[in-house]
Amino acid sequence: MKAFTPFRKYALAGSLALVLAGLSAPAPAADTVKIAEITELTGPGATSGTNFKNGVDLAVKEINDAGGILGRQIETTSADTQTNPGIAKGLAQKAIDDDAFAVFGPVFSGSIMVSMVVTEEAKVPNFIGGEAASITQRGNPYVFRTSLTQADAMPKIARYLDGRKDIASIAVIFVNDDFGKGGRDAIIEALKSTHVKVVEDISTSSSQVDFSAAVLKAKQSKADAIFAYLHEEESARLLRELKKQGWDKPIIGETTLTGQKVVELAGPAAEGAIAHVGLTVDAPLRGMKKFNEDFQKAYGYVSDHNGIKGYTGVYMLKAAIEKVGKFDREAVAQALHGLHISVGEHPGVLMDVTIDDKGDLDRESFLVHVDNGRQKVREILPPLSKK
Repeated sequence: MKAFTPFRKYALAGSLALVLAGLSAPAPAADTVKIAEITELTGPGATSGTNFKNGVDLAVKEINDAGGILGRQIETTSADTQTNPGIAKGLAQKAIDDDAFAVFGPVFSGSIMVSMVVTEEAKVPNFIGGEAASITQRGNPYVFRTSLTQADAMPKIARYLDGRKDIASIAVIFVNDDFGKGGRDAIIEALKSTHVKVVEDISTSSSQVDFSAAVLKAKQSKADAIFAYLHEEESARLLRELKKQGWDKPIIGETTLTGQKVVELAGPAAEGAIAHVGLTVDAPLRGMKKFNEDFQKAYGYVSDHNGIKGYTGVYMLKAAIEKVGKFDREAVAQALHGLHISVGEHPGVLMDVTIDDKGDLDRESFLVHVDNGRQKVREILPPLSKK
């Protein structure tokens, strides 16, 4: 039998002390709440995903500087989906394995469709940037939008078109993916109750470079206007081709037609384009003006709508956690459904917002046009609940 040396005695005593200290000391995670960012930082969705991530990070810094949420600091991790649905799904699982309290992203609807299955199974709140109507039609109680759905936006566009007596026909140009098909279906359905007829339905591809054939087809249709629903980079290419081919009729769309990145890429070709947007830094709101200034100071450029989505999404999560009064994922998800968040109580949401039982939003939105390289708000449109 080996002798029990003093060294072994002190070593065991020290080990025992460490074990006991570990049992009695609070876990480091008790002082933080984890948020996982799963966004498109490369690939076709890089502009959207980077803006969304930067918006999240700006809100996190503000909240942490102000004391956190219920005394806890927010801890973030960031991962790149590469605009690939398969990678997005794997990253969602990694976020769950890392015990994220909530997941932010992706932005592209195709990736959301697969990644949200993982977050739903784990019962983790998931704040997404996608606008495809089908996302929240699947009954997932843990997915929450940070923007208006296509089903809410398109009726507003249809009402605008119905009020323009100079537009009796329209050519629809859309990107043939989950995002584009959802918007295309929604605008065609919404226009059925108006005097405007769809005379051409033109499908394009994600990352498409050459839009000459699509524009020629729209011109040959003799349509009074074009409704364009594509991703940002493709929207800019379409606008440049329309100008090249001498299109001089109205060009109308949604948020992705007149975003700041589109305006920068399209240059003079974006002038006059009209869109319904759920979020814009050019909105005449005090909170939005401050967000715009703070975002530019932090990142050196003007945020598009995706940056605002990420930013306001974090404040939506904060409001729900504070309402529940504890860090309980299921309780927070339940509290978000039907929750009305006012700017008066939670300035970070920027606009009063109500979240419905599907995770969709209802709030004011804007009709804008591009003038001298900037979005200009033509009209503030009320929430659908006030119609």
